[in-house]
Amino acid sequence: MAVLVELSKEYGYVVLTVVAYAFLNFWMSFQVGAARKKYKVFYPTMYATEAENKDAKPFNCVQRGHQNSIEMMPLFFATLLLGGLQHPVVAAALGLLYTVARFFYFKGYATGVPENRYKLGGLNFPAIMGLIICTASFGINLVIREAV
Repeated sequence: MAVLVELSKEYGYVVLTVVAYAFLNFWMSFQVGAARKKYKVFYPTMYATEAENKDAKPFNCVQRGHQNSIEMMPLFFATLLLGGLQHPVVAAALGLLYTVARFFYFKGYATGVPENRYKLGGLNFPAIMGLIICTASFGINLVIREAV
């Protein structure tokens, strides 16, 4: 049986949060491009090796900060967009927290000291867990509605 989902006007906050993260992702990709020039790591090389480049670690930290954010993006978008259907304001707030935390995660990683990514960047973990709970709530609600 099909389920019709009506979007509330507050769902616009969820959409704007996706847009904010897209801008953050573009900014991170430009930072990687700048690091490639600075540390002389040219395409198609994904990660530098210390045998070939004395600046491998600082470059790799910038690259990993962005790469990890890309790896988490499908989970973030799925939970934000689905959880936001039932809890748009909560999901948008958690999504904004996640986005800001990801900025600090990247900035910390880009220092060349990987442990620095957790200072404020570690807030991305409770934010994504909150989004998972929002999405689970939405899924449970769908199942209950379908059963009734």
